[in-house]
Amino acid sequence: MNPKHTVLPLIAVMIWAGNTIVSKLADGAIDPAAISFYRWLLAGVLLALVFAKPVWRQRREVWPHLPKLFVLGMLGMVLYQCLAYVAAQTTSATNMGILASLMPLMAVGFSVALLGDKATVGGVFGGLLSLVGLIYLLSHGHPATLLSHGVASGDCLMLLASASYACYGVLLKYWAIPLKIWHSLSIQIWSAIPVLLVYYLSQSAPPITAAGLPLVLYAGIPASVIAPILWMHGVGKLGPARTTTLMNLLPVFTVMIAVLFLGESLHLYHIVGGGIALLGVVCAQTLKQPLRRGFVI
Repeated sequence: MNPKHTVLPLIAVMIWAGNTIVSKLADGAIDPAAISFYRWLLAGVLLALVFAKPVWRQRREVWPHLPKLFVLGMLGMVLYQCLAYVAAQTTSATNMGILASLMPLMAVGFSVALLGDKATVGGVFGGLLSLVGLIYLLSHGHPATLLSHGVASGDCLMLLASASYACYGVLLKYWAIPLKIWHSLSIQIWSAIPVLLVYYLSQSAPPITAAGLPLVLYAGIPASVIAPILWMHGVGKLGPARTTTLMNLLPVFTVMIAVLFLGESLHLYHIVGGGIALLGVVCAQTLKQPLRRGFVI
């Protein structure tokens, strides 16, 4: 892995970590429906300025894939982000970052369950390991309390959000829609915008507040446009597999920013539970042997 090619995708990961902090800052500053709608409207307009004409020129090629692009838009732009904004109202940015780190592991599970991929040693062992870490994290280091108090609603919503985005990634790879990445992304966003508008209007069209405007701008430009450009540059130079491993740093960056700028406390259960969960993700990414072959390397 050439160090100079890791810089841009690492910046992308830091931007996305910052977006988790934005989700937390949005609590009390702007309604979840407002930031969800205006964030993607802004990103959609910016992409349309560049890609509307080429997308329109190939509309005959696009048309057969519209149902799939709509599903992707619902998973990646509607469910994931809306759930994350609502989750931020009742959980910490630290927890959100750690829970989001489970997306690669969830993607492995969806690939086995939905696409018939073979189960691997890393997938099974890593899944069990991450489950242990997750239980320790969500129980604040006291697993028995989950039986009496349950899991915080924000943590549950963030898990659902992460599962939605993991499913998005699996379907994106499985369907392999024959469109350029930016054209596909633009259509996904514009498929999501009408649904987000309905959600926004159903909440009585809450306005963008002065405190919420910078959050919308960050989510709509750096997180939705700039970071994907940097990430795709990394994929082009390093390949998808190597670039994806950099996403393991997402919870690290998120926790660091949350502690430094939000004043969140870092507890031992964050380190132990989050570390075990992340180790499970790494196992799933590295131990690729089919399960029936055992642990032979």
